[in-house]
Amino acid sequence: MRRSPVSDVDAPSPRRGAGGREPGAWAELPAWLVPVLVALVLVAAGCSVASPVGGEDPAPSPTTSADEPSTLPTASLAPSPQPTARPTPTDTGHGRAPGPLAAALLPADLLVQRTRPLTREQLRAVRALPGVEHVEPMRLAQVSVENRVLTVAAVDPASYRRLTPRTTAYDARVWRAVFDGGLAVDRSLRDLVADRSTLQLGNDADATELPVVAVVDQVPQVDVVVDHVWADELGLPQRNALVVSTGSVAPRVVRPRIAGVLGGSTSGSGTTDVGISVLGPDPDLSGVQTALLTGGSVAAAVGSFTYRVLKGGAIEPDPDWVLQHVRTEEVPILGEVTCHQVVLPQLRAALTEIERSGLAAEIRPDQYGGCYQPRFIADTGSLSLHAFGIAIDLNVPDNQRGTVGKIDRRVVAIFQKWGFAWGGLWSWTDPMHFELDRLVEVR
Repeated sequence: MRRSPVSDVDAPSPRRGAGGREPGAWAELPAWLVPVLVALVLVAAGCSVASPVGGEDPAPSPTTSADEPSTLPTASLAPSPQPTARPTPTDTGHGRAPGPLAAALLPADLLVQRTRPLTREQLRAVRALPGVEHVEPMRLAQVSVENRVLTVAAVDPASYRRLTPRTTAYDARVWRAVFDGGLAVDRSLRDLVADRSTLQLGNDADATELPVVAVVDQVPQVDVVVDHVWADELGLPQRNALVVSTGSVAPRVVRPRIAGVLGGSTSGSGTTDVGISVLGPDPDLSGVQTALLTGGSVAAAVGSFTYRVLKGGAIEPDPDWVLQHVRTEEVPILGEVTCHQVVLPQLRAALTEIERSGLAAEIRPDQYGGCYQPRFIADTGSLSLHAFGIAIDLNVPDNQRGTVGKIDRRVVAIFQKWGFAWGGLWSWTDPMHFELDRLVEVR
């Protein structure tokens, strides 16, 4: 029978350790084995030891941070953009990066927008109305991206996030990225931005371009969010919009009260520069809406208007805006067209040059798709640039979306010379489409 290496019979005489204490069995073990046994004892006892180099970190415990609860799904966040020069804020009280979200979330019940700035007295009056729990001022306008008119909100990320859907509000990465100069885009536009790292905010050739940093759920009717410090560069109007939370009071009850303070209409009748939409669980878009195009010199020339939504994707713009801006005139090749007046000189110049170049036969008047058409883009809630009267469709049957198109590229080059962008160069092509993207002096 194999004997134990240390036994009562053949154990050597015990030695005294320092201080006269007995070293016990540890002293009889090989020197190399002692640290191994010590490590095993510590692990068995459940002691916390540092992970070895190259090992895995211990699994994190569930977070209790108010910023990112572990039960919330993460947003679709793009890679961090290159550092962007942050403009100096033009108003006070902002400029700090968003920290942990400690305040309670708020429902986004009403969206108020007007074509002129809201005064401080009007803001105070709205805040004081019965049923108004919170008012979040922002700067709101529309920009064109590939003929799709997107609503851009310039906000203070730290406070505005409280009104966004829960998964968006608690994702600190989104709001820090917005603060750092990025764009948070609504999830409904994920196909539009799928192959883009940036968005040019406006149909002008020199419109500002910013990185897309997140695709998340937004407040209804808001497509793109940017930090407020970019508002001036984007040409957004001064404090012309509010998101209002009505708490336990029905938004439809509060809407006429706000209209009374701001001079708006809740029925869609009459002329007003104020639009008030119900955003809550039972949205109501039947009232007056506001179309305020921004993004450069073309947008400034177009002007803004209010409109009512009609059946079948059509809209009814303010008749005063139509009377002031929309014209029906004769142009070469196409004959009679109805467009925004700012388009007509450049359209006439382009068609005249096409005619003189012997290319008139390349444009089919019987396949002309129109210019001013007050409507949404088919199957969407986004206005088309045709609603502003600054886009035309040519040779429609042979130039459908998603195709290279058959339109003569010499015709395209002449339109581009006269300030028109061509939809055939878009990520999802629209070769029939030409839109005004810069003003050119016609002599």
